Amino acid sequence: MMPLREWLKPPRSLLATLFLVTLVAVSALGWFGWKLLDQERLVEGQRGQEALEQSADRIAALAQGALAETGERLGSWLIAPPADGKPEEGLLLLLSGNSVIAAPRQRLLYRPSPAQPPEDIDATFADGEVLEFQQALPERAIESYKQLADSKNASVRAGALVRLARVFRKTGHKNEAQAAYVQLAAVGGEARVGGVPAELAARHALCELSGSKTDAGSLKQDLLAARWQLTRGQFEYYWSEASRLAGDSSPAPSEAAMLSEVVSQEWKEIDGEQGPRGQSTTWVGGLPYLLMWRGTPGRRAVLVTTPGSVLKQVFSDRDIVGGAVDTEGRVVAGRRSERGRAVVRTPAETQLPWTLYLSGQELSMAGILVRQRFLILVTGLTVLFLITGAWFIAQAIRGDLAVARMQSDFVSAVSHEFRSPLTSIRQLSEILALGRIPNEARRHVYYETLVRETIRLQRLVEALLNFGRMEEGVRRYRFESLDASTLVSQVAGEFETQIAGSGRHIEIEGSEGNCTIDADPEALSVALRNLVDNALKYSPGSPTVWMECGVEKARVAIRVRDRGPGIPASEKKAIFRKFVRGSAAEAANVKGSGVGLAMVRHIVAAHGGDVTLASEPGSGSVFTILLPPGVART
Repeated sequence: MMPLREWLKPPRSLLATLFLVTLVAVSALGWFGWKLLDQERLVEGQRGQEALEQSADRIAALAQGALAETGERLGSWLIAPPADGKPEEGLLLLLSGNSVIAAPRQRLLYRPSPAQPPEDIDATFADGEVLEFQQALPERAIESYKQLADSKNASVRAGALVRLARVFRKTGHKNEAQAAYVQLAAVGGEARVGGVPAELAARHALCELSGSKTDAGSLKQDLLAARWQLTRGQFEYYWSEASRLAGDSSPAPSEAAMLSEVVSQEWKEIDGEQGPRGQSTTWVGGLPYLLMWRGTPGRRAVLVTTPGSVLKQVFSDRDIVGGAVDTEGRVVAGRRSERGRAVVRTPAETQLPWTLYLSGQELSMAGILVRQRFLILVTGLTVLFLITGAWFIAQAIRGDLAVARMQSDFVSAVSHEFRSPLTSIRQLSEILALGRIPNEARRHVYYETLVRETIRLQRLVEALLNFGRMEEGVRRYRFESLDASTLVSQVAGEFETQIAGSGRHIEIEGSEGNCTIDADPEALSVALRNLVDNALKYSPGSPTVWMECGVEKARVAIRVRDRGPGIPASEKKAIFRKFVRGSAAEAANVKGSGVGLAMVRHIVAAHGGDVTLASEPGSGSVFTILLPPGVART
C-alpha cells in the first residue's frame, strides 16, 4: 500500500480527477441500484397484491363450492341416507314428523325433548299403590302388581314390574327384586318408566343391587352408543350414576358432548319453520359450529359440523394465510393474520355466511428476496470492480510518475557526476596547453589529477554500462577462487589513495576463519567500491569507515560499516531498487546516480549470495554481503 504522502505528491489534479470520477461513478451506480431495488419492491408489491387478489377470488370460489357440495350431499341424504349411516365429520339429523334419526347415533348423546310423551297409566296402579303406601300391606300389593305384570300393554307391564321390584327391595327380598328388574329390562320396545326407557331404569337398578363395576362399565358404553333416546338431564344423571358405580369419573367424549349441546341449544331453529335450505353459525363452549339444513319442517336433513371441516381444503395453501370470520369478528375457520398486506371478501361479495380475511405476507417476501440478493450482488461486484480498477489505475499512474521522477533525478545526478571530472579535466588541460605551470612539481600534480579524474570518469561510465548489461541479463561473470580478505584490502587501498590528506581513512578489522570464495573479482570489487563510496559520502563527519571479512553461519560475510545518519526502516528495501535514493541523500545534499545499491544487489545475487542492511536513524549503517564459501576447482 502506497503511503498517503506519496498520493499527495504532484500531480494532484490528475489523482483528484480520477478520485472524483470514481466517486461519481460509484455514487451513480449505488443510486441507480437503490432506485432499481425500490422499483423492484414496488413492482413485486403490486404483483403480490394482484396475486393475493386472485388467490382471494379463488379461495372464495372454493369456499362457495365446498358449501354447495356439502348442501347437495345433504339434500341427497334427505332422499337416501348415506350407505354407511354417517357423514365423514359432524352429525347428521334426519327429521320426519316426531321422529329424529341421528347418524352416527353415538354422536348425539341426548336430545332436546323426550322421544315421545309418556303414556298416562298412573290410574292403573292406584289399587296396588294404596295397598303399598296407605294400608302398608306389601304382600297384597305384590299380588296386585304381579297381576298387572302379565298385561299385554308394554307400558303397563313395565310400570308393574318396576313397582313390584320396589316392594321386593323394601321387604328385603333382593333376589326377587333382581328377577323383577331382569324382566323389566326384557320388556323392550319403547316402554318407559317415568319417562325413562324401561331397560335403562332396570339396568341401573341391577347395577345398584349387584354392585358390579363391569355391569356399570357396560352401562356407560351403552350410554355412549346412544342406545336410548334421552334428554340432557336423563343422560347426565345416568352417566354420573354409572360412573359412580363403575368407579370411573371420566367425562363423556368432548366431540359427542359438544354436538349434543349444539343440537340442544339450537333445536328451535333446527325444528322450526325455516326455509327449505339454509345455514347458520353458532358458538358452543368457545368453538364455532355450522348448522346446514335442507327440506321442510315435516321432513328435513340437518348437518351439524365445524366450519373448519367444510373449509379444510380451502385454506390449505401454505403461501396464503386466510380465515373465515363471523359478524362479531371471531375466526370460525383458518386463521387471521394482522401482518402483511391483506384482502377482505365480504359476505355481500361472496354470498358466504362469513367474511374472508386473506394475508399474503410470505408470498410478498418470497418473490423479492431472490431479486434483491441478485441485484445487490451485481451492484456490489460492479462497485468493487470500479474501486479496484480505480485503485490499480492510480497505482499505475503513481508508479509511472515515480519512475519518471527517478529517471529525471538519475539524469540530473549523472550529469552532475560527469560535470565535476569533466570540469577538472578541462581546466587542467587548458593550463597545461597554455604553459601556465610555475614548476615541474605542479605539472606533476596536474598530471596526477588528470589521471585520477579520468579514472573516476571511466569508472562512472563503466558502472552505468555494467548496470545496463545487468538489467538486460547479458553481463557475464568470470568466477575464480580468491581470498575475500585480500579483495577487501585491495578496495580499501584504492580508497586510501583517494582520501589521502583528508584526515579520513578506512580501517580493516581482523578476518575470522577461511574467507575463500568463488567470485568474479572485478564485479565484486565494483560492489565493494559502491558500499565504501556510500559510507564515505554519507558519513562526512566521521573520520573512519570500517571493513571486515569473516565467516557467519557457514557463509563468508563482508561488512562495510559507517557512522552516518542511518537509514529509516521504511526505506531499507526501497534503496536497493534502481534510481531510488534515501531521504538522507536529500537531507545531506549528497550526489549520486541511484544505481549503486541496485548494482550491488545484482552482483551479489549473481554470486548466489545475499546483501543485508542493519541500520537505525542516527546510529550509522552496516551493509553485509553474504556469499557461499569457495569450492575447490580442478
